[in-house]
Amino acid sequence: MQIQPYLSYPGNCAEAIAFYHEALGAQELFKMHFKDAPPDPERPLPPDLADKIMHATLQVGDAQLMMSDGGCMTQNDKFLGFSISLTAPDAATAERYFTALAKGGNVTMPFQKTFWSPGFGMLNDKFGVPWMVTAPPLQAPA
Repeated sequence: MQIQPYLSYPGNCAEAIAFYHEALGAQELFKMHFKDAPPDPERPLPPDLADKIMHATLQVGDAQLMMSDGGCMTQNDKFLGFSISLTAPDAATAERYFTALAKGGNVTMPFQKTFWSPGFGMLNDKFGVPWMVTAPPLQAPA
């Protein structure tokens, strides 16, 4: 199991990545823009989100930091906080963790297959802590 902080920005994630690179020597391991995701006809991408960051991972010393402009989907111009990203070794274990953490909490995205993972879901546990539970991808995204 791997647990990492996941930071949500209101649209200035690229600026934060540059800042952490300069201030801390952070190295960009992965970055994907919203426009790089497969199209979803049920939820078309607003044009102003295309160049925003859907997901990025930075190496900062011995730690990894995950981040996104996912917060820019709301009308907020402030830093929106964090989630805890839990990566399980496989989809069955991830779903078990998700179900356990959801008891008494609030599911914000049901555990399901996505284009990047065989299983992913989001919830706030009974203490209000936001979690993103995922199974590792079967193969690295293109």
